[in-house]
Amino acid sequence: MLDPLKTSSYDYDLPKELIASKPVHPADSAKLLVYNRETNTITHSTFKNLMDFLPEDISVFLNDTKVIKARIFGKKLSGGKVELLLNKPLFMDRYLVMIRGKVSIGMLLYFEEDIIVKVLEINEDGTRVVEFYQNEKKLDFLTLVETLNKIGHLPLPHYMNREDNEEDNTNYQTLFAKNYGAVAAPTASLHFTQELLEKINDKYDVNYLTLHVGAGTFKPVDAEDILSHPMHSEYFEIGREAKESLDKASKVLAVGTTVTRTIEYYARKNMISGECDLFLNPANEPIKVDHLLTNFHLPKSTLIMLIASFVGLEKTLEIYEEAIKEEYRFFSYGDGMLII
Repeated sequence: MLDPLKTSSYDYDLPKELIASKPVHPADSAKLLVYNRETNTITHSTFKNLMDFLPEDISVFLNDTKVIKARIFGKKLSGGKVELLLNKPLFMDRYLVMIRGKVSIGMLLYFEEDIIVKVLEINEDGTRVVEFYQNEKKLDFLTLVETLNKIGHLPLPHYMNREDNEEDNTNYQTLFAKNYGAVAAPTASLHFTQELLEKINDKYDVNYLTLHVGAGTFKPVDAEDILSHPMHSEYFEIGREAKESLDKASKVLAVGTTVTRTIEYYARKNMISGECDLFLNPANEPIKVDHLLTNFHLPKSTLIMLIASFVGLEKTLEIYEEAIKEEYRFFSYGDGMLII
């Protein structure tokens, strides 16, 4: 008997060839697996038929975060190479980053465009706290983003096993990406074409909120018991219109796990901005979101545990098994799944 509170229960075998390293074109030609909880049935379709499966009176919520070119390569004074990944801004123009290459407190790192990074803190979880300078001036977040977009690389997930290219600059951003702050795309939204988006806007109450996806989203759960996992936090913001829609909505479609966590955090805390560290799993089920559009997620990740919060562990594994059998493409550039 599988235990939904044990991390090992969320493992599954995925053939390597089912890991998508590039998206399909057009984006809405991706496959869509639809699981209906009422009838306990699975339907195989394509993303462009999404509206065939949605009820009339549903409110749709999307994440308008924008991915930063957060990965940069530089050198230490000694000439040793370093790679830095911006995770998120902290207070007082300090930033949480990950650095590949040995560094110590007080060390200076050198990058293109006269960027100098000063290491301030070394955290036990592998992250570092730094400041960015350009020509001796400390950089605020907006100036930093502008500079990173000149010299940086899109931080494609490691499982794609390739460097980013020119096409990713379009493919790895949603059509409605607006607010810079993410280091990973809200991938369920990558399937929308302009045409599909317009149709959805014409028919439904469509709203945008922001959650800046952090590097923690890819962090595997190491704890044996899932409830011992220290959940990462990510900055979110729900605007006035989205809040009003949310308060009125009787049926909610969350496009993606990021939107789900933001809405569910709001439903519990009544906060419209701040740091969201909500961990949805079978012991902490959704209370506001009743329809979920998402991709297929990594084994033993908090994201597959979030799926299990909607349909249970055994059904999650059954759906994933079916998706593997039908050769769905997995992860960020992969196919979609709709839970209704």
